[in-house]
Amino acid sequence: MSPVPPKPSPGDKKNLAAEVRDFLSTRRARITPEQAGLPVYGGNRRVAGLRREEVALLAGMSVDYYVRLERGNLSGASDSVLEGLAHALQLDEAERTHLYDLARAATPSGRRPTVTTSRVRPTILRLLDSMTGVPAYVRNARFDIVAANALGRALYAPVFDSPLFAQRGPVNNARFMFLDPAGQDFWADWDKGADDAVAFLRAETGRAPYDRALTDLIGELTARSEDFARRWARHDVKFHRSGTKRLHHPLVGDLALPYEAMDLPSDPGLRLNFYTPEPDSPEREALGLLASWAGTGTVVPAAND
Repeated sequence: MSPVPPKPSPGDKKNLAAEVRDFLSTRRARITPEQAGLPVYGGNRRVAGLRREEVALLAGMSVDYYVRLERGNLSGASDSVLEGLAHALQLDEAERTHLYDLARAATPSGRRPTVTTSRVRPTILRLLDSMTGVPAYVRNARFDIVAANALGRALYAPVFDSPLFAQRGPVNNARFMFLDPAGQDFWADWDKGADDAVAFLRAETGRAPYDRALTDLIGELTARSEDFARRWARHDVKFHRSGTKRLHHPLVGDLALPYEAMDLPSDPGLRLNFYTPEPDSPEREALGLLASWAGTGTVVPAAND
């Protein structure tokens, strides 16, 4: 049976309109007329970045129509309108996708069901179990870790062992990063990791704007963490596909681990993350030590999933 799309409440619609308004206005504020290739007359500009009429000119639409869009009403906006906005605001791939997600959510016929699950199929658990030399785990779009192999659990031991999750679950990377002081020790490049995590969650609110658990998580982090709230106000979005994570593990020290993050097409909302250090690198040796410490255990489903 296909999932039933959530029914947005009046509050949901208001929040979505605010998200559209703030996203467009922050993207407009970061672009100068010079960057947009527009002439500048006079030196007394009251706004940071582009004026609304300048965005409308660049996007090929009337000022009145752009004002309507920036007030939060993307309902019914055509692909050509969205492409015009993306061009005028110089959106990158992640930002362009976010704009389309917001427009889809604002159009009743375009809403997609929200499927963010904690259920991991046996075939995926067996895949994790077979990845004996690579730390790997599966998380959902809210950063809940829903399964991990033995080496993945050993690598993320500070997260799994956090007092935050002793009485409540599931284990959640974002909560650990912003609400547990140990998060700043574990993520050696904490500022970058924090920026990336917030930008990913912001992108997810466009894809799944009526996910109650997601909005609850964001509300909790905004209320309890000034670092999160400050980053959340930027309205940055980003894809989280590959790169290098710098971690400080209490047993093996500093690690710089290349990672890949792969969506699981048959399990919408779930993502497989794994780390692949270079052969003969200090990271490979450190993971070997972690593997010896962790033993040869099998996949560990996260608690409370």
